Amino acid sequence: MELTQEQYERIADAFPKQRGNVKVSNRDALNGILHILEQGCKWRALPTRFGPWHTIYMRFSRWAKSGVLTEVFERLQAEQLVDLEVLGLDSTTVKVHPDGTGALTTHGPQAIGRSRGGLTTKVHVIAADARTAIIWAISPGQDHDAPHGRKLLNRLGPRKKNPEGEQLKLFLVADRAYEGDETRQLALALGYTPVIPPRANRRRRWDYDQRTYKRRNEVERLFRRLKGYRRIFVRYDKLDVIFLAFITLALIHDGLKA
Repeated sequence: MELTQEQYERIADAFPKQRGNVKVSNRDALNGILHILEQGCKWRALPTRFGPWHTIYMRFSRWAKSGVLTEVFERLQAEQLVDLEVLGLDSTTVKVHPDGTGALTTHGPQAIGRSRGGLTTKVHVIAADARTAIIWAISPGQDHDAPHGRKLLNRLGPRKKNPEGEQLKLFLVADRAYEGDETRQLALALGYTPVIPPRANRRRRWDYDQRTYKRRNEVERLFRRLKGYRRIFVRYDKLDVIFLAFITLALIHDGLKA
């Protein structure tokens, strides 16, 4: 689970340079955070070989709030993305542990809601394949998928043209939660071809590419990879910025292994 020296060197320059008498290197701190991410243990239970738990937590908090981890992810993403053909849009629900509740609202946003499953958070993702997320967000667990799907599409922006000025076809695969007219029209306006099956109670149904729709399993497999990290399978973090940083770090770790 720990980063090798070769893997760390690919991203080392994105982290703030350490000055003075620093006892915990950035690589050791990253490996300590990865241990928390994988095992889902409390910060105080972090093995001492990584360094003092409070030092590592504070460094992770600074990286999360300053956008360092987002910068690292975007760099790896640029290396991995090639000519896209299909994007997958979906969400998954994460149970919130009691330790993840109770923070004051003044400390920061907390996308935690109450649904039939208790306290939950939803993770919304647009993915290129089973290993590559393009963009993501979180919401309270009781929120409907479609409005947050539209927010992600707006953040993603219009389909880019190739060097010849042509806008190549790019399929957007999603399940029936996104089959509303507003979501499909937005996808078309942005240059994406929606591949979404109509609901059974639709009076005017449309045809869709069933072969392409089978690739919806890719975003489901991405969720399965993310939930292999116990700190994502269950939300223990009170603040959204920390939980989002754990998701980003999981995607970074997956990208470095690719």
